[in-house]
Amino acid sequence: MAREFPFYCAGEWRTSNERLEIKNPYNNETVGVTSFATEQDFEDAVVAAEAAFEQTRKLGTFERAQILQRMADGMEARQEEIAQIIAQEAGKPIRDARVEAARGVFTFQTAVEETKRIGGELIPLDLMASSAGRFGITRRFPIGPIAGISPFNFPLNLALHKVAPAIASGNTIVLKPPTRDPLTMLLVAEIIADSGLPKGAVSVMPMDRTTGDRLVTDDRFKLLSFTGSPAVGWDMKSRAGKKKVVLELGGNAGVIVDQDANLDLAAARIRVGAFSYSGQVCISVQRAYIHRSRFEEFSAKLVEQIGLMKIGDPLDETTDLGPMIDDRAAQRTEEWVNQAVQEGAHVLIGGKADGRFFQPTVLTDARRSSFVCSREAFAPLVNLFPFDDFEEALTQTNDSIYGLQAGVFTGNLEHALHAFETLEVGGVIINDIPTYRIDHMPYGGVKDSGLSREGLRYAIEDMTEPRLMVINRVP
Repeated sequence: MAREFPFYCAGEWRTSNERLEIKNPYNNETVGVTSFATEQDFEDAVVAAEAAFEQTRKLGTFERAQILQRMADGMEARQEEIAQIIAQEAGKPIRDARVEAARGVFTFQTAVEETKRIGGELIPLDLMASSAGRFGITRRFPIGPIAGISPFNFPLNLALHKVAPAIASGNTIVLKPPTRDPLTMLLVAEIIADSGLPKGAVSVMPMDRTTGDRLVTDDRFKLLSFTGSPAVGWDMKSRAGKKKVVLELGGNAGVIVDQDANLDLAAARIRVGAFSYSGQVCISVQRAYIHRSRFEEFSAKLVEQIGLMKIGDPLDETTDLGPMIDDRAAQRTEEWVNQAVQEGAHVLIGGKADGRFFQPTVLTDARRSSFVCSREAFAPLVNLFPFDDFEEALTQTNDSIYGLQAGVFTGNLEHALHAFETLEVGGVIINDIPTYRIDHMPYGGVKDSGLSREGLRYAIEDMTEPRLMVINRVP
């Protein structure tokens, strides 16, 4: 019998009559059963978050750090259990699931340290004679209840990038985990419940579309943090009212392989960047621009690398590429590839769906306006383009409505610096793929890829407000 997972609402474990059965994308077996929160559960969670905020905003730095350390310790103790549930409900290869679980521990540990670094500054105000004897002090204060919505592709880590900084900064949070794989964060909620955090400070609840939409529109929330598709995110922003909005959205990440690049390194890393978790990563490599003099050599190396990949059961330790999240994801990817081929693209390898699996695919000669180039495919495919001039490669990389991250493989320092100054993205990764991320770095994009930045310190800035005190030294 499948394990039952209650949801965590206002400091209590609850269930409802709206059951949610979670299936393994690989074999369609039931991983576990939970339920959707009701409208009353939502109301109870928000009221509890408001009440708990009166406690969390007054917690000392040492208290918040101790609570987060207990969460980090709890995550570490249950790391393998969490990795196994990620692999089962998300279809993520177990090796990748273990990396995500380890990053979860690191995220909580980093939150412990960032809690201790929330400070302010001293501002001299006596810049005019009329302000003689005055100075200012700033301090950052928590803003209040936060609404978090996280996606299926990183069911642990992208959720923790909302929960951990909220706790670190003295706020409360109501989190809607992804409907396809919510069990991971329901396990984490057990760790949170045992941490000593005030009751009601965190709620983790699967929600149907109607209930979840209240996270967007309810004015009792002071910030909405959403990770997901651009279309959904920008619509949410338009309806969010006066609350702050942080959007971490999609992309069609570009990478440049310069004339003097290490092709073995570039091919090996682009294979990882394009095909990890079947390309269902917002910074997955979707466009690669290779210097024409190295194009054929690079293409051959990449195809050779792909030929070594093993497709299969996510729980198999040797699996490199598992299923996509559902049948439709694989089917629509095949439709996009077929459309690109009809428009003149050539398939070097892959291009076909087999149930929920989609073969790792390399395309050349695709039109830049085709879906596989111009929009986020969120699939295991990469487009290769030759370029003659580095400036041309930068221009083509920028030719996108997205701007999340970009990668540049080069041995030319001037090219690296020029790329940093020119590429219209949130992050430029030199001699690695745009898929690179470590959890304390600022992460986010421009253009249709989102607003603001995540990464513990940077999320804390959005979750706090600076307040100024002016002191007049009266003689």
